[in-house]
Amino acid sequence: MKAVKKINYIGAAAMLPLAAACTGAQKTDAPRPNIIVILTDDMGYSDIGCYGGEVETPVINSLAENGLRWSQFYNNARSCPSRAVLMTGLYPHQAGMGWMAASDMGSVEYGGRLNQNCVTIAEVLGSAGYETYMCGKWHLCTDRQCQGEVTESWPVARGFQHYYGIPEGASHYFHARMVNGETRLPRTTDEDNFYITEALTDTAAVYIANHDYSEKPLFMYMAFNAPHWPLHALQEDIDRNIEKYRAGWDKLREERFERQKAMGLFGPDVELSPRDAKVPAWDELSKEQQEDFVMRMAVYAAQINAVDRGVGKIVKALKDAGQFDNTLIMFMDDNGACAEHVSSGESKVVTGKADTYESYRINWANLSSTPYREYKHYTNEGGIATPLIVSWPNGIDASRNGSFVREYGYFADIMATCVDVSGATYPKKFHGHKITPCEGVSLVPNFSGEPTGRGMTFWEHEVNIAVRDGKWKLNIHHVEDEPIDLTKLELYDMEADPTEMHNLAAEQPERAKAMMDAWQKWGEKVHVFPLSTDNYGKRQEEYRRHPNCDFDMNLGGWNTSCTAPARVEFSADRSHKMTGERCAKIDIIESGNKPAQARMVWNFPADKAYTASMGFSYKADTDNSLWFRLEKQGRPEEKAMNEKVELSAKGGKVRFDGISLEKGRWQLVFYLGESNPGTIWLDDIVFELNPVE
Repeated sequence: MKAVKKINYIGAAAMLPLAAACTGAQKTDAPRPNIIVILTDDMGYSDIGCYGGEVETPVINSLAENGLRWSQFYNNARSCPSRAVLMTGLYPHQAGMGWMAASDMGSVEYGGRLNQNCVTIAEVLGSAGYETYMCGKWHLCTDRQCQGEVTESWPVARGFQHYYGIPEGASHYFHARMVNGETRLPRTTDEDNFYITEALTDTAAVYIANHDYSEKPLFMYMAFNAPHWPLHALQEDIDRNIEKYRAGWDKLREERFERQKAMGLFGPDVELSPRDAKVPAWDELSKEQQEDFVMRMAVYAAQINAVDRGVGKIVKALKDAGQFDNTLIMFMDDNGACAEHVSSGESKVVTGKADTYESYRINWANLSSTPYREYKHYTNEGGIATPLIVSWPNGIDASRNGSFVREYGYFADIMATCVDVSGATYPKKFHGHKITPCEGVSLVPNFSGEPTGRGMTFWEHEVNIAVRDGKWKLNIHHVEDEPIDLTKLELYDMEADPTEMHNLAAEQPERAKAMMDAWQKWGEKVHVFPLSTDNYGKRQEEYRRHPNCDFDMNLGGWNTSCTAPARVEFSADRSHKMTGERCAKIDIIESGNKPAQARMVWNFPADKAYTASMGFSYKADTDNSLWFRLEKQGRPEEKAMNEKVELSAKGGKVRFDGISLEKGRWQLVFYLGESNPGTIWLDDIVFELNPVE
């Protein structure tokens, strides 16, 4: 294996104290444990060996054999809401992540970032004397905040004193733009011999090795972005997986299910859900199609191999430091298997190399969900069931090693567990903000075979709805773009039918109604309403029609470029304010000979015909000019507006009204390639779209 380039890391500011309590605390005569929360990304319920998979995960399996496994543990169906629940101990809407980081939908519950009425595990434990570390994917701030490097929503601003990773939701595995503390590092290249999973776990191992355990216990959040698409892996890992996947998904699903029953994960009478109707039988594929899919799953499995190897580095670092027995490790995944179709690389031949950008598709996601149906996004078990493995030699009696916890739990319970074992207190106020009470229950009773009494638990994600109450589960499976139907209920007995094969709603209408009534009350409490049927793409497009006009997200969402002979630098400026805290600063060092050689662009979709008004405020250090255009994406010769604007050194405002836009994809562009050397500041972009009746 190629050596992975080591990257330095930096710390962040110390945390302020908390004020109040959440749950019971650990006995004070025992040393406080180190705590490591490990999260994988888009990994299916059955992929790892100790949950039935054929993927080689010896280190993770060992943690399960020498610790506990939960047969029923739940995330929140999608990356952002799950991570919000995990980090805060709240339902996602309470934490500000009612939908996703792709947009700010204009309310506290749907802001696309953690709000100020929640605290993170790092904020709680940091205030209780823990040193707090994070490696990996954050995905708890808006995409524009990530693009604009608005750090007040990054991990270092939410309690993590040390951070190395990616604040956004996905990354290239070989060519990544990592963040070290608050500093965005240059994009890695082939010459760096960089692979993100190795870099993250190498850094985590260094954190563990360098920590002074005599001063403080350690809390670490190790948030892998693997095995989330794109399919990128190291060749030696890919090679060891190719042959086994020539058996195809039909045979492998049956084999996984048999292993799950043999290990006691499911009883002998449980039914395997049928192959998804959208997935053809393996034998119906041509040899060429089979080989393509073999490579997809081989690369995906290789990504999990790298995760397991990385967990091994963490375990070794703990043992070398003499801290493994006194460390509580909790391993889980953020949502069900991912059925998304992704294909955007230079090469469409699946190799796992840097020039590809592919996913493993619904075909293999159906295998990863074994024995369940459905996937990430949905609240059927295939979307919300996750492995949970807990290792803590000093806190779990050895007689229970390798056993299953049968009581269901929820991601919010991780916060409550951390508070419990650390002796920390959960606040009523933090930094002057009222904090929503924790929704989690501590898992510590499960460590000794006792129940936690989790009780009724609720979900909502894009109108996919669920309620778990004891052995009963209520579900609404929403089909995108169809009207909301809150009467289309599914009711399952999860003890007799954990794979949700037999809907009992018609047989037990009173139970189904009572559970739905409880969901309605919960929805009102956490402000789920109004529900929206708009799918991911529609919500993103709507948000694009509300641009970052006052640069409150720095240049987040704006695309800038410059080619020779022009030399133009774009930045967000706080020192030369116009009307807000930030404005766009354009330093024209050397002019080109064409406008397109330097530009600042906002792309947006017009879902119908509009009449547009556009404009901006400006300052300039000298008389200058720029081109202000509204043009078709990919076809800049098709323009709805094309104005050369003369700029006065005195500053001013510019506005254009009555611009006709037909349906399509457009871009608003400031062209500066022909502008004179000097500096221009832009603010208050006018961007008004009025539908044509």
